[in-house]
Amino acid sequence: MPGVGPGCHELRIVDANVTWRIMYHMAFDAVVILDVFAKKTAATPNAVMTACRQRLAEFQQAVRTKKKGGSHAKR
Repeated sequence: MPGVGPGCHELRIVDANVTWRIMYHMAFDAVVILDVFAKKTAATPNAVMTACRQRLAEFQQAVRTKKKGGSHAKR
C-alpha cells in the first residue's frame, strides 16, 4: 500500500458474508497491524488511509525514540 507508506501492505480475507482487510507494515523486527476493517467498496476509505498513516508515523517515531535511548536512558 504505497498510499500509506513504504513497507505497507494489505491482506484480504474473504469470509462467508464479508471481505476483511488487514493493513500492516513490515518492519525489520516486527509486523505492525495498522487497521482491520470490512471492505464494502472498491476504494479504501479515506478515514482508514488517514488512520493507517498516523499509526505508521507513531510507530516510526517510537522506533526513532528507542534508538536514541528514549527519555529514560542514562547518559
